[in-house]
Amino acid sequence: MDFTFVSGNLGLDLAGTVGDRRGARVDLLPTPAELARWTVAAGLLDVPPAAGDDDLAGAVALREAIYRLASAARTGTAFEAADRRTLNLAAAPAPASVLLGEHGVERGGDLAAALSSAARSAAELLGGPRAALIRECEAAPCTRLYLDTSHRRTRRWCDMRRCGNRAKAAAFRARHT
Repeated sequence: MDFTFVSGNLGLDLAGTVGDRRGARVDLLPTPAELARWTVAAGLLDVPPAAGDDDLAGAVALREAIYRLASAARTGTAFEAADRRTLNLAAAPAPASVLLGEHGVERGGDLAAALSSAARSAAELLGGPRAALIRECEAAPCTRLYLDTSHRRTRRWCDMRRCGNRAKAAAFRARHT
């Protein structure tokens, strides 16, 4: 499967690697190799890093902590201390390096550096005023969280090309049957 990056925040995009959280969960990071591939697709690293089962377990724990923290921010409930701890531990290592090379931008580091970049992105979002912009996609069965940066703050779907298009097509069919 291809990864999508439509949430407006790298941490939320990591949390979005699970689809249909309330139904038939679809995990886009089922193996360490897929996790490594995600770091490249996310633009964090140029080369997939080495990743093992323990690394995958840590990344999944971070992903779920970000999802719970963002959901709490969205609903105005308090953050769980364990989730904050998981996020902060992942954010602590140095982030992935971004350098200007002879042929453009070069991104490097290991898996911990890549996850640190994602965790830092989530921490900055959740600890700042933009946390109030977190929404959940209204299209069933999508459960992706995203930032509503639309002018009137009325965005309903994580991505107009996927969820929005499906919802509008379904509404059209319902009106014309």
